[in-house]
Amino acid sequence: MSGPDLLAGRERALRALELTVKRKLEGFLHGEIIGLRSGPGSEPNEARPYQAGQDDVRRMDWNVTARSLDPHVRAPLSERELETWALLDASASMDFGTALSEKRDLAIAIIGALGLLASGPGNRLGIRVAIGDEVRRLPAAGGGVQLRRSLRTLLSLPRATPGEYPQTDLARAIARMNREHPRPGLRVVVSDFHDDPFAAQIVAGGSIGRAAAGRHAVPGEGALGWADALRRLSARHEVLAIEVLDPRELELPEVGLLTLVDPETGRRREVQTSNKKLRRRYAEAMAAHRERTTSAIRGAGAAHLVLRTDNDWVRDVAAFATARRRASVRRHPTSRTGIR
Repeated sequence: MSGPDLLAGRERALRALELTVKRKLEGFLHGEIIGLRSGPGSEPNEARPYQAGQDDVRRMDWNVTARSLDPHVRAPLSERELETWALLDASASMDFGTALSEKRDLAIAIIGALGLLASGPGNRLGIRVAIGDEVRRLPAAGGGVQLRRSLRTLLSLPRATPGEYPQTDLARAIARMNREHPRPGLRVVVSDFHDDPFAAQIVAGGSIGRAAAGRHAVPGEGALGWADALRRLSARHEVLAIEVLDPRELELPEVGLLTLVDPETGRRREVQTSNKKLRRRYAEAMAAHRERTTSAIRGAGAAHLVLRTDNDWVRDVAAFATARRRASVRRHPTSRTGIR
């Protein structure tokens, strides 16, 4: 498919995405936006009595407290505009999928959903694309027309052939987003988080090779390369890390002799998947990597959403948003929450 047929197909896909998201998710996420971070806004407003267990002591207004002899905090001022920047990992490992879609297509869909759900007055969505050592930038703008234009650009990105680009440096891309967009807001990182050497070995078959040789695959030591950059990003912004997975990355199917290809380098390895011990060790290695990824994201202070190419991602986003909203209400029972 090419030319007008390809463009028409993309337009139909974008319209279908918009209808699906608005119909299934609008009721879960829309509401009054109280602040750019979870809970209240960041600008001080009037003082009110301190509520133990609910208020942050760092917002204590000592002048009012001294005059009234009762502890008071400075109530935050609601912020009505939300600036969102999404970072899309477009490395070659994202061009993989064995279920309902490729990981990159799912990543683009979730960015489109975020744009539709954060499309209130004054809100803007900007997109950065990390591929190889490049970081491409789509300017922040509001409105459905600009969102569809940005999604068309993402859908038109060429697929990276093995060896065409150097390995994508996710840490560098996150650090650049933090440095170049300092205004507090929502930051979204969409990736499979296969950026570290251990994950690359698993996906390329390195762990399978060790398993075939009779040695257990052991996760790499030390922090993941992008963890520090994500932690610094979370210090200033509300951060959502979206991990995109395919079921064939988590465990090997029993299909006999299988050729694995490293999507970054093109390196090939043949493995015999009828070996039950080998399949078990591969699954254990990938589970260990995923556990490290989850710990790193949570340790950075970011929210973590896992989406799979074989699941209903709209339902998963709805469940995640509902859980976040309930948690925010528990933390701040006197305020109404919106997009978190």
